[in-house]
Amino acid sequence: MRVAVGMLWLLALGEPHQAWGSCPSQCSCSLHILGDGSKARTVMCSDPDMTLPPASLPADTSRLRLERTAMRRVPGEAFRALGRLEQLWLPYNALGELSALMLRGLRRLRELRLPGNRLAAFPWPALRDAPQLRLLDLQANHLAAVPPEAARFLGNLTFLDLSSNQLMRLPQELLLAWAHLKSGPFLPGLHVGLVLGLQDNPWACDCRLYDLVHLLDGWAPNLVFIEARLRCASPRNLAGVAFSQLELRKCQVPELRPGVTSIRSPLGSSVLLRCGATGVPGPEMSWRRASGRPLNGTVHQEVSSDGSSWTLLDLPAVSHFDSGDYVCQAKNFLGASETFISLIVTEPQTPTEDSGSPGAWWTRTGIGGEAAAYNKLVARHMPHVPEPAVLAAGPSMPSVKEELALQHFQLGAPGVLSDGQEARVVRSLKVVGDTYDSVSLVWKAPQAGNTTAFSVLYAVFGQHDMRRVTVQPGVTSVTIQGLAPKTKYVACVCARGQVPRKEQCIIFSTDEVVDAEGTQRLINMVVISVAATIALPPTLLVCCGTLRRRCRKCHARGSGEAAGAYVHLERLAHGEDGSEELSRQSLSGEANRLLSAHCSLDSQAGRRINEYFC
Repeated sequence: MRVAVGMLWLLALGEPHQAWGSCPSQCSCSLHILGDGSKARTVMCSDPDMTLPPASLPADTSRLRLERTAMRRVPGEAFRALGRLEQLWLPYNALGELSALMLRGLRRLRELRLPGNRLAAFPWPALRDAPQLRLLDLQANHLAAVPPEAARFLGNLTFLDLSSNQLMRLPQELLLAWAHLKSGPFLPGLHVGLVLGLQDNPWACDCRLYDLVHLLDGWAPNLVFIEARLRCASPRNLAGVAFSQLELRKCQVPELRPGVTSIRSPLGSSVLLRCGATGVPGPEMSWRRASGRPLNGTVHQEVSSDGSSWTLLDLPAVSHFDSGDYVCQAKNFLGASETFISLIVTEPQTPTEDSGSPGAWWTRTGIGGEAAAYNKLVARHMPHVPEPAVLAAGPSMPSVKEELALQHFQLGAPGVLSDGQEARVVRSLKVVGDTYDSVSLVWKAPQAGNTTAFSVLYAVFGQHDMRRVTVQPGVTSVTIQGLAPKTKYVACVCARGQVPRKEQCIIFSTDEVVDAEGTQRLINMVVISVAATIALPPTLLVCCGTLRRRCRKCHARGSGEAAGAYVHLERLAHGEDGSEELSRQSLSGEANRLLSAHCSLDSQAGRRINEYFC
């Protein structure tokens, strides 16, 4: 009888002794009686030499704590046998890798704590194996990003700590889920909120943080932050600024501003293509050719006061090679937008027959700076041609000789330069090499110093806009690129601030020799137009001042004396032998006519050459 009672006592103590005896040697195990009378086993391991989780753990373990060990990874299904496990704590280890199967079999797991490890990534899909999980602690790891798909596996959480990581921003999908949670109704006992820890991360404050900033604005019972005073780490101008002080704009896809889609421009002209776009953040603007050819221009970037981004493509001296479609692209992280601009290079307009009239020449040349001529020119040296005979005075166009005389008269020093100008004059301009679309010019300036800068003005024959090429001091040669084939050009070289003379200009063509007489006539007209434009204002001042003084005398002496004051007028006339001479005529009516004309540019351009002489 006594033996039977002893056997029963041993059997009663045997089961707990067997469960307790399965505790690993590196760990400590304890048994707790819960409030409902059930038993809960806790296993804690803190061996600094442990590199992997224990192979065998008590099957009734409900709390497992492995901390301050040398574990670097958790293999797949390491805890599969622990079907009753509710709390898994792995704090302050050396974990840098977690298997996507580490939570396999843990259907009753409610807490997963992994603070103080070295995790650069977390297996978010592994959370599907723990449907009862409510707490996830990833504090003080090396997480640099949370993928967008993580939002699908965090819906059951009531506590998420991502503080003290390397997060710069959060995915839009996750922020939208939290915003919906914040705006939802709060029903005590039925609806569970979320506690978030996001502090101590290097947040990059741009438009992608717009929703997070507004998520922190205000209080809601469904969404609570462990620390709501988050701060920016970048960009540099916002470092240390609290989220509550930010004024961010919502991200927007680039949108191109409407503009021209086709441009027609004459050969040799300068074209400026402009393209603008809006977007948040400001889009990156770029140009390319639809054909894949390289760009033959300079790109400039601008930002307007309203925040729009602009890009400008400057195409100097366009040729037929530049014709085609140009693509303007605006791009940011949300996407890209493109638009096409078509450039059509047309042939330059040829001068008409009546373009030789003085009025037409004045209209085409306009008021120039250093020279007035045409657009670009081609490579044949201009030989010296004798000046043609003087045409008879009449209503027809003045001859070259008459226009040169007018030029000398208006400049006030016919055919003579000052000492300073003579020292910088350009001589012996010639073409030393030409190709199908370029020309090389050289010249001499014997008395010019190393500080004298030169300007090269060139244009297509028949066009009024000249292009300028600035040559550095001390350089006496230049190569002009981008010329059009089979086109006539004119070029002039002069020191900066001077008017080019006819021997400083040259006519050249890519396909044929320029007519010598027409070339000489063109150069004369160019020089005359520029010189007249420059010298006209001081001439008018002197002329008007003289007339004003004579008018005063006229009022003082009476009408008889006034007529005598204008008896002697110098006129430029032609002798019978074709030479030029100054004659005096006593024409009071001529004096009155000159007074009423006010020496205007229009009256000069429409009358005979001797009527310019005020």
